[in-house]
Amino acid sequence: MDRDEEFMRLALAEAEKALLAGEVPVGAVIARGGEVIASAHNGPVGLKDPSAHAEILALRRAAAAEGNYRLAGTTLYVTIEPCLMCAGALIHARVSRLVFGASDPKGGAVVSLYGVLQDARLNHRVDVTGGVLREACSEILSRFFREKRL
Repeated sequence: MDRDEEFMRLALAEAEKALLAGEVPVGAVIARGGEVIASAHNGPVGLKDPSAHAEILALRRAAAAEGNYRLAGTTLYVTIEPCLMCAGALIHARVSRLVFGASDPKGGAVVSLYGVLQDARLNHRVDVTGGVLREACSEILSRFFREKRL
């Protein structure tokens, strides 16, 4: 198994935690040099915080662990394509690389609706790899919304 899949499986484990908590099942992991710095899952409902997306929580934890809000040289692994808020936070944190699982045609700001992380008008660009464990990442989201409709 390659490293991207290994870390995405950790992000999927975080998404399972969100699912158990009744949150939209999204998980995120931040790594540098093959080591996990931080991980998180969605928490807007439980934390009563609209910004408590998995990516934002992972960035906060990584910044605290590093003692720096700049996270150059890191890779963020997340189970779904980031939204505008999260994509903006990746730029501000200077994350070097993003790896995501499922695309988000209704809210994705990386490849689906926008290409924020590659916009040459901004002062930082993030390397992007999409579709890692796409089916597993899509399935956990589909299961959540299917169960919500029952």
